[in-house]
Amino acid sequence: MKYTIDKQEKYSLLVLHEEKMDSSIAPDLKSQMITLHAEGVSNIILDLTEVKYTDSSGLSALLVGNRIFQEDGGIFVLAKLSEHTLKLIKISQLDSVLHILPSVEEAVDAVFMHEIEKDMKDGDS
Repeated sequence: MKYTIDKQEKYSLLVLHEEKMDSSIAPDLKSQMITLHAEGVSNIILDLTEVKYTDSSGLSALLVGNRIFQEDGGIFVLAKLSEHTLKLIKISQLDSVLHILPSVEEAVDAVFMHEIEKDMKDGDS
């Protein structure tokens, strides 16, 4: 699997450099997200600009990522999805579960909003 990771203070940006997010990529993607989470990354943005095709195993990897980051109070954001991938997510009715934004900039804003909301909740308790 070809990818790059840009680690920032509040999030990591994982850019997938693959045209297909399918069964040949999904296990590596899952393990990379699990590794990032184990390293203490709590918020992740997955940039799917180059992904043109996704199948059910690709969706499964996205759901694993979503679960592991959310269960620790983090956020998992998908950015720049192709029409095909977005259509598959909508058909699977996962658009209500996954955070999907049209640009990386908006995804970064979502991470910061999430962090502010989390800090406010922590301050209330």
